[in-house]
Order: sequence, then C-alpha cells, then structure tokens
Amino acid sequence: MTSTTTQTLLRLDHVSKTYGEGESSVEAVHDVSMDLEAEKFIFLMGPSGSGKTTMLMMMGCLLRPTTGSVHIFDEEVSSLAESRLPHVRRNRIGYIFQGFNLFPALTALENVEATLNLKGIRGDAGRAEARNLLERVGLEKRVHHLPEDLSGGEKQRVAVARALAGNPPIILADEPTGMLDSKTGRLISEILRDLAHKEGRLVFMVSHDNRITGLADRIYHVEDGELEEQ
Repeated sequence: MTSTTTQTLLRLDHVSKTYGEGESSVEAVHDVSMDLEAEKFIFLMGPSGSGKTTMLMMMGCLLRPTTGSVHIFDEEVSSLAESRLPHVRRNRIGYIFQGFNLFPALTALENVEATLNLKGIRGDAGRAEARNLLERVGLEKRVHHLPEDLSGGEKQRVAVARALAGNPPIILADEPTGMLDSKTGRLISEILRDLAHKEGRLVFMVSHDNRITGLADRIYHVEDGELEEQ
C-alpha cells in the first residue's frame, strides 16, 4: 500500500459516550482525545466494563459518540449520514474479533473470499487475492480446511487475512489473543505488529494480555471511561 508514514489516520476529539438518560444514564467513555498514526501498533488496555469496546466501536463507525467527533483521515465520520458509513467501513477499516466470527460452513479460503466479494472483488480475482492473503499469514497449506478443522491460532490467522481484504489502512482488533495460548497469542501479535511497521497501517488492539505489551509502540489504559497513556 502507499506509504502513509507519520500521517494521522484516526483521531478522536473530546469523545464521550453516554448510555441511557437521566438518573439511570451511564457514561461509558469520558472526554477521550487521541491522534493515531500510520505505522503504529497501539494497545488499549483496561478492566472489563472500562469502556474499551465502546471506544473501539466508535472508532470503527459502529457507534456514534454522544459528544465529540471521530475523524478518519481528514473526514469527520461521526456526523456522516448512516447510508455513508458502510462505505467508510468497507474501504478504510478491517476488523479482527476475539471469537474469530468465521462462517463455519465455509473453508478458510471461502471465508476470506466472501469478504472480498462484499468489497467488490469477485470471481477469479477474488479467489486469487484470498489465497494470497492466507499465504501472507502462513496458511497456504490450510486454505481448503473448514474452521472446525483449524486450531485457534489458525482461525485467528484466517480472521487477520479477512481483515486485510480490500487493503484497509486501519486495522481494529478486539482482544484477538484472548482465546489463544501465550505462544500463539504472541505469534498473532507479531503478525499485527508487522502489518503496522512494514505496511504503513495503523493497528489498534484492545487487549488484556500483559505478556505481549512489549510489542506495542504505544499503550493506553482506560478505566471508568477515562483514558491515559502509559
């Protein structure tokens, strides 16, 4: 992909998110500001219920902030019409989920190919690109296996390959090592770090895993919706 070194790809400007109204309201995220650049592997850490997932969903255009704004490149996406958000998500953002979220009836190749199809890359070109993405994460010998025949680490590598479909500059990962053993978790984290450093992407990862913090370029900690940089 085109080098975007030092460019801010994603920015949160005094973002807060409140659920509910009146006395029953809960502020999940409070006045968070961040500038996140290309070529960075960034961790967001904190206890359960601290606001990590809410923050990630706002970054990924899946949830609108109550106040403040979210910018991807130079576009304020938090105020876009709902009809325009799928285009942003398809072209700017790749997601990696803790639970893999693979289609159980599709092979590894077909899981990645399905995402490419949604992004307009179909037919022979889609299949060739899906195979290339799986080869990049070391699964060239497992492309025709169903998820039930893959290990947890292999499933997560399929999920990484799928997140790369369409070449998005931003990768958002929600605890991708949470269901993996320490060795496999580190391998997945090293793949994500290399995507940031070698390909000029921003990789932002929510994690509880203190064993891999040494791989991060920057670590943020959130508790009770308040953010601080470690």
